[in-house]
Amino acid sequence: MAYAAGVDVGSTQSKAAIVDEEGNLVATALDDTGANVVQAAEKVYQQALQAAKLREEEVDYVIGTGYGRYKVTFGNAQVTEISCHGRGAVKMFPETRTVIDMGGQDTKAISVSPAGEINDFCMNDKCAAGTGRFLGAAAMALDLSLDDLGPTALKSDKPVRISTTCTVFAESEVLSWLGKGKKLPDILWGVHQSIATRTIGLVRRVGLEEKITFTGGVTRNVAMVKALEDRLGTRLNVNEQAHYMGALGAALFALDHILDSRKPAADSEVA
Repeated sequence: MAYAAGVDVGSTQSKAAIVDEEGNLVATALDDTGANVVQAAEKVYQQALQAAKLREEEVDYVIGTGYGRYKVTFGNAQVTEISCHGRGAVKMFPETRTVIDMGGQDTKAISVSPAGEINDFCMNDKCAAGTGRFLGAAAMALDLSLDDLGPTALKSDKPVRISTTCTVFAESEVLSWLGKGKKLPDILWGVHQSIATRTIGLVRRVGLEEKITFTGGVTRNVAMVKALEDRLGTRLNVNEQAHYMGALGAALFALDHILDSRKPAADSEVA
């Protein structure tokens, strides 16, 4: 049995996924990226190997992806996170035609073919508003953990309108609403609605087509899922493995290399 792996090194967290030669997901691992990106990639890969009960030599090909893909020094090749998220999303949810990938540093809207190939994409790479970082700024201002944001926001009955489009000013606006006596859930639901609105703008630029799959670390935020679904008017494909979609896609590209290497070379033409 052959195995392939993908390592997705993100701005805040690193993920690894291992698949067998039939494309089945065997193991995943997750850890904070931290300051040492090379070490983070190695650590999360070793965790995935342990979870799969495999030795390094049993994995035939490794592909790095994410913003730190070139820091996956033990990898054999690199593939962009856009391609990997598209491929992983279609593997996990075959009816996927649009992918929303929301991470700590950026948000991407990706249009994919039935085969998982990229038709088009756009991202908010110039501003962190509408990303996990924006949520992090709100959490810091309100002295809450990231895990508490979603459940607290869903208790809202009258959300405020968040007007800032800049993470730098998010904290001051959140504190301003708090100073005006607004309830914590109403402020947080307003933050989630603001992010959802900006995200839907990205999606419409690539062409909104169902089914829509939500990937990235922010998928674990229940309020973000609901805010997006409310704005879209449809249910999102999202599950517990959504955080690993980029690593899964990278592992599938690595598997392609293994399977392609087994194909017999074309017969040489006889002169």
